[in-house]
Amino acid sequence: MNEPQVWTLIGVFATGLFGMITLMSTMFVRIIRTEIQGVHHRLDRLDADVNALMRHTFGIQRD
Repeated sequence: MNEPQVWTLIGVFATGLFGMITLMSTMFVRIIRTEIQGVHHRLDRLDADVNALMRHTFGIQRD
């Protein structure tokens, strides 16, 4: 454990591991944000579909 090459390799592996953890956590947060925003879009579209069905089937205009 006294060789400089060993400490260099430990530093390189630690830096690589830290970088991968940072990259994966950043990508995970972006995916979660995208999914949450997509749910809002889907719910808005679902509301429009229900309104269209109500108008077509019962002649009722929902607000």
